[in-house]
Amino acid sequence: MLLAALLWLAALPAFAQARQQDDAAPLQFRDAAEEARFHALTEQLRCVMCQNQSLADSNALIALQLRREVLALMRAGKSDEDIQRYLVQRYGEFVLYKPRLSGRTLLLWAGPVLVLLAGAGVVAALVRRRRQADPIPEDPSQEW
Repeated sequence: MLLAALLWLAALPAFAQARQQDDAAPLQFRDAAEEARFHALTEQLRCVMCQNQSLADSNALIALQLRREVLALMRAGKSDEDIQRYLVQRYGEFVLYKPRLSGRTLLLWAGPVLVLLAGAGVVAALVRRRRQADPIPEDPSQEW
């Protein structure tokens, strides 16, 4: 019995690798329209593991699984909005490359503008302070 348990444990990596190869198999589309819709949708979704790649571009295992899930949802008759809503429910707004504007994502949308304005304010304050500390002579012929 112990030998059987050890053999079973030794075989686990082989099962995992076989499952990974199944996930990596190319998707089969019914027609060009389904393929075009699939690619357009997966370009709008972010890989939850890679974070800076779209679902279409990522080679991560979870991205492969999510692509299969997206295709299954498409074939189940779900609209693009339904699929996005489902993925947002599961992974949060982060899964969308263009998150919707809401109270939860307001800082995400306004953050870059606020940081830019704060930086401009700091630069303006430094320039104003430097001008007050070192006044420039009005007559260029005067030397210090």
